[in-house]
This record gives sequence, structure tokens and C-alpha cells, in this order.
Amino acid sequence: MAQSEGGRGAADAGATLNWENEPEEERIPAMQHLLDNHFLLLFLGIALPTVLYILWGVMEILSLPNAPQ
Repeated sequence: MAQSEGGRGAADAGATLNWENEPEEERIPAMQHLLDNHFLLLFLGIALPTVLYILWGVMEILSLPNAPQ
């Protein structure tokens, strides 16, 4: 197996090193956590359009003129 420069393996190539040459764990961005959660994306994909269409329908009903009596 080929190693990258510095004697580290390919798995450690992207990790940063601290002063003791031990790999540090990289922080995962919050947006990546959000996009990795498939059930949350499914919920948002169903709930957001539903809420928006309900609000749109309520606004349309409220904008109708009153019927003459």
C-alpha cells in the first residue's frame, strides 16, 4: 500500500495534526448534519409546502369580497 508524504496512510491524509502528531477530529458543519438526516428532509419536504399552501388558501379566502345580501 502506498503512503502519502510524511509517512501517513491515505486515511489520515485529510486529518490535521496537533503538536504531538496525533490526528484531530474535524468538526462536521451544521448544514452537513442537516442534509445527512433523510427523515428530517422528508418531513420538511412535506410539511413546508403543506403549511405554505394552507396559508396561501387562507389569504385567498380572506381577500374575497363579501357576497351582497
